[in-house]
Amino acid sequence: MAEFQLQREEGVSRGARALVVYPDRQSAGASRDADARLDEAAGLAAAIGIQVVDRVAIKVRDPKPATLFGSGQVETIAARGRAVEAELTIVDGALTPVQQRNLETETKTKVIDRTGLILEIFGERAASAEGRLQVELAHLDYQAGRLVRSWTHLERQRGGFGFLGGPGETQIEADRRLIRDRMAKLKKELDQVVRTRGLHRDRRRRAPWPVVALVGYTNAGKSTLFNRMTGAKVMAEDLLFATLDPTMREVSLPGISKAILSDTVGFVSDLPTQLVAAFRATLEEVVSADLIVHVRDIAHPDSEAQAADVVQVLTDLGVLGDASATPMIEAWNKIDLLDDDARAFVANEAARRDDVVMLSAIDGEGIDTLSLRASAILTAARKPHDLRVAANDGAALAWLHAHGSVERESGEGDERTVTVRLTDEDFARYLAR
Repeated sequence: MAEFQLQREEGVSRGARALVVYPDRQSAGASRDADARLDEAAGLAAAIGIQVVDRVAIKVRDPKPATLFGSGQVETIAARGRAVEAELTIVDGALTPVQQRNLETETKTKVIDRTGLILEIFGERAASAEGRLQVELAHLDYQAGRLVRSWTHLERQRGGFGFLGGPGETQIEADRRLIRDRMAKLKKELDQVVRTRGLHRDRRRRAPWPVVALVGYTNAGKSTLFNRMTGAKVMAEDLLFATLDPTMREVSLPGISKAILSDTVGFVSDLPTQLVAAFRATLEEVVSADLIVHVRDIAHPDSEAQAADVVQVLTDLGVLGDASATPMIEAWNKIDLLDDDARAFVANEAARRDDVVMLSAIDGEGIDTLSLRASAILTAARKPHDLRVAANDGAALAWLHAHGSVERESGEGDERTVTVRLTDEDFARYLAR
């Protein structure tokens, strides 16, 4: 951000003592568990080194425009914060700029909402140039509506005396213009990233290798599964958003000599709209995949709700929901964390479906079954063909082995008969040779 010189007020610091507040707006019977949401918010905070010293879920039946919570609830939040000497209050939901400012006034602490917290994490974790561009764009989009309170040098400029439209207003407009200009520049750079990714995808389409994309809720075990299947060493920790940048590696599947496995950024409930838009270029890798493996933490109490969040994002991207939708397998991960009764229940549920594989990425159980299921789906479109190939046409034989599944070769002398399974597209390409 060298070209963007505005100075924000002091951000969230590592080791800060934080009170986590979850505004529970769910009706009775809702799928979201308040304790699970509090655990997730605490995990998000821990991801950037914040020390959560207390947490509380507060029912919000009638959201207040000024503070979100009722006056008595705000007093309760302030009292709990004082009792644990919290420096930071994290509201696990969306706050308007006015609500954020008023809560800071009432609690005498810095206040950030779920969007701000996730942006802090992404800002710290983004490693690639593309990731940093995406995070900065999302952050500027988020901050654009918070200029009145989020830029400290405005405190010295705000308001005028004796004339209309004082220097504060002028400074804010100048800052908005800087933000708009910077966002326009970032969007141009990201457009270039999209074009580059498109070229890479076109090149992969011309190659014979199918692409398998791992998707799932953050911390579901995607990177651990990715490492298990590819032998890679992608960062895989018990940490929310451990992986931000997509990674691709070669993997062998039964009957497929080479496939590409893609590890993508994890999803999360209430993912900030700014991040969904900014990371669309990354998620386009999922759109172009031949198979999606939806990795679920089946041992998590909110597993069903998490799965619904992932499916919603995939539907919004156009990956699911129509006749041409990409095939998907659900990998029910972390079965090693289930007790005997829970495991038996999950096994019965999985047995009712043909698109589910139970596995443990940490110890390897079920990985072979997942590989077989993925291979069966990827090769289902291949039809058998008996082809006659000149014995000295090594290039043709190599092409068939690379692009199809060769089941049998026979014949002697100048000609060989090859029984091979090919997609209609690859068969046409072979004939065009």
